[in-house]
Amino acid sequence: MVADRLYKIYTPVVIHKMNKKLKLWELDRVSEEEFKSQDKLPVTVVLDSIRSLTNVGTFFRTCDAFNVDKIYLCGITAEPPHREIQKTALGATESMEWEHRESISELILELKSEGKVICSIEQTEKTTLLQEVDKLPNDHYVLVFGNEVNGVDQEIIDHSDHIIEIPQFGTKHSLNVSVCAGIVIWEFTKKWID
Repeated sequence: MVADRLYKIYTPVVIHKMNKKLKLWELDRVSEEEFKSQDKLPVTVVLDSIRSLTNVGTFFRTCDAFNVDKIYLCGITAEPPHREIQKTALGATESMEWEHRESISELILELKSEGKVICSIEQTEKTTLLQEVDKLPNDHYVLVFGNEVNGVDQEIIDHSDHIIEIPQFGTKHSLNVSVCAGIVIWEFTKKWID
């Protein structure tokens, strides 16, 4: 009797239609070949001396998810193939176009000469807050992410067209660089979503 009463009390009266979770094969993802040949977003990512291999792998996976044009690995940033990168990249090192460059300074000057807009993700005296990037013109953006401890070098900041800052409201003044990447790349991706 008690069980019957509890059943009546806790059984919802309204029956909702089930919202079935999709399996990986039901997500209708493009193949690696299709991904490589499809038009990419005008966003390039530059990693400057990222120490953590799992962070590097996460960048690859995030860039693949958001259809980023290319990744540049600079300085001491590790290169694929590496087991620790693969743990988080989950194959994105094969789908993403990437290149290693020893000198980030030379790379930034080269990309700038191609007309690309350099955006360093950093905290400086004068910044563009992340929620304001939708007001920037639709150009080809180069997003520069710096070392986990030291951030983006001052020389690169000096060559940047914009310094993008994620507003933060807690007691910490930074985010993990790969978490930061997901937030920033998504915000730039939204510029090209219809």
